[in-house]
Amino acid sequence: MAIPRVPPARVTHSCSARSHALVLGCAVVAMVIHSAGYSGSYGVFCMAVWCLCFAVTTVIFFLDATRLYGCLPVSWGNLTVAFAALATLMYVTASVVYPLYFVSSECPYAGCEVRNFRIAVATCSMAATLAYGAEVVLSRRPGQAAAAGYMATPPGVLKVVQAFVACVIFGGVANGGGLAGRPGLVCCVAVWAGCFGLTSLLVLLAVCGRTGALRCLPWDRLLGAYGLLALLLYLSASVAWPVLCFDSKYGSPWRPASCPRGGCVWDSQLVVSVLSFLNLGLYAADLLYSQRPPPGPRAPGAPRPRV
Repeated sequence: MAIPRVPPARVTHSCSARSHALVLGCAVVAMVIHSAGYSGSYGVFCMAVWCLCFAVTTVIFFLDATRLYGCLPVSWGNLTVAFAALATLMYVTASVVYPLYFVSSECPYAGCEVRNFRIAVATCSMAATLAYGAEVVLSRRPGQAAAAGYMATPPGVLKVVQAFVACVIFGGVANGGGLAGRPGLVCCVAVWAGCFGLTSLLVLLAVCGRTGALRCLPWDRLLGAYGLLALLLYLSASVAWPVLCFDSKYGSPWRPASCPRGGCVWDSQLVVSVLSFLNLGLYAADLLYSQRPPPGPRAPGAPRPRV
């Protein structure tokens, strides 16, 4: 049985951005372990983000350099773009949380060396965010967009962002959403969970290259139908949540004076309300992009349409 030949590795702009993200991620993890340090739940979260992204990027870099990804039953272009988009969002969160809780203008008890290392960690984390974001943007270049597939399109990237925002919403609810004895709020959480599950399923189908698995329903029609359904569900939850939390009949429109900082249910409900409206806008943009007709053949000499 003949072994199929694999074309030699070709350095692309996306690979260059990925290599920069890999080096910066390694620097971040090394500096945190060496001297910067971390503690508490927020520190553990940041360290988990950096270690996870560094580990997955290392595996992707190795498989891409050796062309061993051909042995995997996945759409490699969709997988790499989806992970780069997710890593961008995770790095953005860690780049905001870490300096907010661990970097101060004054030197801590351990000395100014620790503070300087923490500033360097925050700087490298922000630079890695730009590197991952550049990989997503560069995947839409004319030479790579076809290989990247659906996840390189605006609807594909939007679905990753929608799933990430939904996870942040769940974190806000778990941090003190005040669901006890509130069936209306539970229904809102059920709506967000259902949309998150279906969105993740669509991303998984694209990453596995199974967009044609449902033969009775074409992929573009499936996206359009789900986009409209998710938009209506999110609209209902985004309207019901603030009414049930901040209307004087059900809750308090103003923050209670006795509410403790960092553990206030009212603050968590406000964050969840804002994020729900944010995701509503993302689903609306996703639906608009999904309804756009595919570009037709361009006549010779005609100007290139703007995307």
